[in-house]
Amino acid sequence: MDFRFNFSIDENEDSEPDTCDNTDLQLCSPKCKQGSTEKSKQTAETTADSSARLGTDKHQDETPSKKKCCIKAAKEHNIPEDLNKVLENKVMETVSDLYYVKMSVVEMTCLDGADEEGIVSKSVSSRSDLIPGVYEGGMKIWECTFDLIDYFSEAEIQFTNKTVLDLGCGAGLLGIVALRGKAEKVHFQDYNSTVIEQITLPNAVANCINEGNRSSGDKRKTSKRPSKRPKKAECLPDALTKCRFFSGGWSEVSQLLLSSNKPFSKYDIILTSETTYNPDYYGALHDTLAQLLDKNGRVYLASKAYYFGVGGGIYLFEKFTEERNVFRTSIVKIIDKGLQRCIMEMAFKDSS
Repeated sequence: MDFRFNFSIDENEDSEPDTCDNTDLQLCSPKCKQGSTEKSKQTAETTADSSARLGTDKHQDETPSKKKCCIKAAKEHNIPEDLNKVLENKVMETVSDLYYVKMSVVEMTCLDGADEEGIVSKSVSSRSDLIPGVYEGGMKIWECTFDLIDYFSEAEIQFTNKTVLDLGCGAGLLGIVALRGKAEKVHFQDYNSTVIEQITLPNAVANCINEGNRSSGDKRKTSKRPSKRPKKAECLPDALTKCRFFSGGWSEVSQLLLSSNKPFSKYDIILTSETTYNPDYYGALHDTLAQLLDKNGRVYLASKAYYFGVGGGIYLFEKFTEERNVFRTSIVKIIDKGLQRCIMEMAFKDSS
């Protein structure tokens, strides 16, 4: 029996890839709109050499003690049995052949009461895409996400039978690509529960139920309607049974996973994009990777060279990692379009 979900596909056949002007698919960097490639690297390296805390003096909006009090507890979000409910009132678009919810519609529903955390209203009132300890940018899709997706194809990264974590997932596109690549398990983590419930989970559901309806085009942003509406599933699609969803701070989610009664195996691959913007978080990020990565696993991290106004960047985190002496790192790709962006591969120093 045919079943129609209460969501729609945005249609605009002539649409082209949007840039920072698009309010729905925002490919911007947190608080950064300008800067040169060389200056970015030089500034990051200078900061790393001159600051004992690796640049924490660059971000003084809140005291360290106050930030510690704001860290959100970890929570696992179960997949509802009624998938229709997950996609209710959602408008779907496609990018890189992936379904994702239209952000502006999500923001409107959140302002109408669907956001228990209040992160949308706080973001609007503060005119900021980042509120440390409150909202960490998960309601936008940042451009390094697509750098990493492109790299998967270029480097022929294999996800088959791998356990994968999309850390700081936001829209969850990286994890969804891994899911489509036949990963055995894919876990998604974002700081905010609103992001998981209103964006990540709906995106995963939409991609799983539309598995057979994807177009084969290479356009970055398209708007073709699927050839068939999804049918009601008597049980969860197979791909969704491989997924788990978590919100909360990195350290808290790590503790939840490692202390859980549920079976847990460390990740073969950890994917993360635009998570090096704030040097205050480097300790938690580094330790989470060290605690959750399998001994022979790999981390693929995409980042800008430098985040103006926040103080972090790829070279600063690379310096931090070198000083911890746990991982070996390699910059495997540099994108020199506009502000320099990089992709870094990480592995344990004693791994094969």
